[in-house]
Amino acid sequence: MKKYLAELIGTFVLTFVGCGVAAMTGCNGAECNGAYVATALAFGLTIVAMAYSIGNVSGCHINPAVSLGVLLNKGMSVKDFVGYVIAQCCGAIIAGALLMTLIGTDKGLGCNALYDGNVAKSLLIEGVLTFIFVLSILGVTSKPEFGKVAGLVIGGSLTLVHLMGIAFTGTSVNPARSLGPALMLKGDALSCVWVFWAGPLVGAAVAAIVWCVLTTNSEKKEN
Repeated sequence: MKKYLAELIGTFVLTFVGCGVAAMTGCNGAECNGAYVATALAFGLTIVAMAYSIGNVSGCHINPAVSLGVLLNKGMSVKDFVGYVIAQCCGAIIAGALLMTLIGTDKGLGCNALYDGNVAKSLLIEGVLTFIFVLSILGVTSKPEFGKVAGLVIGGSLTLVHLMGIAFTGTSVNPARSLGPALMLKGDALSCVWVFWAGPLVGAAVAAIVWCVLTTNSEKKEN
C-alpha cells in the first residue's frame, strides 16, 4: 500500500503542478513563448522532484504508460501494475478536482486536445513521444550505477517531449495526467481522452519491445 500511496501522491503533484502551470500561464501551444517553456519545465522539474522523493518507495512511475513499459520489461507484477494504475488515476483526478476548485474551468485545466482535430495524427505524436520518454526511462533505470542521475535524465526527457509536443496535443504521454483534468472539464476534452490513453500505451509497449530487443542483442554479443 505504501507503493500505491506514493504513486497517488506523485501523480497528484505532477498533474496539479504541470497542468496548473499550463492553465495559469495560458499555455495553448499556439506559439513558443514563456508559458510554453514554463509548462514544459513544470512537468520536467516535478518529475525530478518526485523521483528523488518517492523513487525509493515506488520507483516513481506516476504514469500508466511508464508502468506498462516496466511491466512488459518484467520489472513488476500484474497485481502491482493494476494497483499502480488505479493509484495514478486517483491522484490525477484529485489534482484535477482541486485545480477546478481553485481556478474554475475557464482556463482549460491544462487538458489535452486533438492536433488539428485529427485522431490519427494525435495518436501518432503521442505514441512517438511516449516511445522516446519510456525508452529513456528503461535505459537509465537498467543499471544501479545510473541511479544518482536517473531522476535528472527522466525529468529532462519529459521536458524535451513537452517542448516538442505542446504545439501538437498539449503533450500527454501520461494517460492519468490526461484523465484527471478531462473528467473535470468534460466536453471535448473528455470525449477525446481515449486518444491520450491509446497513444501513450501503444508507444510504451513499443518502447518495451525495442528495449528488450536491444538488450537481448547486447547480451548475446557479450557472451
